[in-house]
Amino acid sequence: MRVLVIGSGAREHALLLALRKDPSVDHLVIAPGNAGTAAVAEQRDIDITSGSAVTALAREVEADLVVIGPEVPLVLGVADAVRAAGIACFGPSQDAARIEGSKAFAKDVMATAGVRTARSEIIDNPADLDAALNNFGPEAGEAAWVVKDDGLAAGKGVVVTADRAAARAHAAGLLDSGHPVLLESFLDGPELSLFCVVDGATVVPLLPAQDFKRVGDGDSGPNTGGMGAYAPLPWLSGEALAAIVSDVVEPVAAELVRRGSRFTGLLYAGLAMTSTGPAVVEFNCRFGDPETQAVLALLESPLGQLLHAAATGGLSEFGALRWRDAAAVTVVLAAENYPGRPRVGDVISGAEADGVLHAGTSVRDDGAVVSSGGRVLSVVGVGADLTAARADAYRILDSIRLPGSHFRTDIGAAAAAGKIQV
Repeated sequence: MRVLVIGSGAREHALLLALRKDPSVDHLVIAPGNAGTAAVAEQRDIDITSGSAVTALAREVEADLVVIGPEVPLVLGVADAVRAAGIACFGPSQDAARIEGSKAFAKDVMATAGVRTARSEIIDNPADLDAALNNFGPEAGEAAWVVKDDGLAAGKGVVVTADRAAARAHAAGLLDSGHPVLLESFLDGPELSLFCVVDGATVVPLLPAQDFKRVGDGDSGPNTGGMGAYAPLPWLSGEALAAIVSDVVEPVAAELVRRGSRFTGLLYAGLAMTSTGPAVVEFNCRFGDPETQAVLALLESPLGQLLHAAATGGLSEFGALRWRDAAAVTVVLAAENYPGRPRVGDVISGAEADGVLHAGTSVRDDGAVVSSGGRVLSVVGVGADLTAARADAYRILDSIRLPGSHFRTDIGAAAAAGKIQV
């Protein structure tokens, strides 16, 4: 099987490594890729937001399967173009991708499906902002205001704060730039990410993971695209996981089918395990980063065959997934000043080590690997338990040098110490 992967981050690097283990996959192509993926797959530089460009490349490389990693091409309908050309594609249609592209659409789907989520209000007029803020946050008896960009924001369009002035400033900035604002009630309890391979009403869950959005240790500082993750979750029971699949993901998948927006691809449910039960924080229409790096490090089932089955209507016959009896921890190495405007162009040493996945990297004319984005590398450690996996990840990090870089030192620490409870 010849597989074309679309994207350039650590998520796509992890997908390539997992696909390479599948005996049915004999050729890998990635567009556009990065300095690390060049060692795993043939690389092509195209506009991945163009359905015609992706389709033309898929035809040229005779792809049997196209796997679209990032959300932007999916929201723009690239998967539709690939499927219209008769090529199997793992990734939802433009219509179904609205589950991530429009938080208002996702809220409506959840309401109809009877899925519990945060109370919310959409504001598109600045004149309505102050009155709406009064209905949320500490002034409504909640711990904090939750202010979100209604569209795509690469994980950085959310502010959670007990400071009304900060909440208002973020919301006003979004409105001034023409973006509707979503205010939500605050959900208490630990959060988790559950990836499910979906084709219509058929849902196959992967291992649950937990990611870390804040830039600093102890969940301090601004939100980012994700600074680390771990899997599985020792604090989540099998019964609780099964209930999330049956009470949250399956009803949403079925509602999308009912609406004529059948979902085929990776449906990501972000949830909070609140004091009154699980509630959805968000849905995404693709593999999440950095959780993918940890989850796929533990997958033993053939990934190419799994994704191809979903893309071609055979998911219901695929069978149970197999997992390594271990834990995995992903730690993101970020460039100086991230999540602000990152410093780029610095030489990276040690990035060729096992367990290192590339994201914001490129190759200079002299052959040096340099930073080219905010989240530069993901380091994945694997061990018998979370303590061992953490030790492995941070051991690898110690061998990497990038001027001005930073990373969190507490990824998975609370779970490893047994401090997370539902």
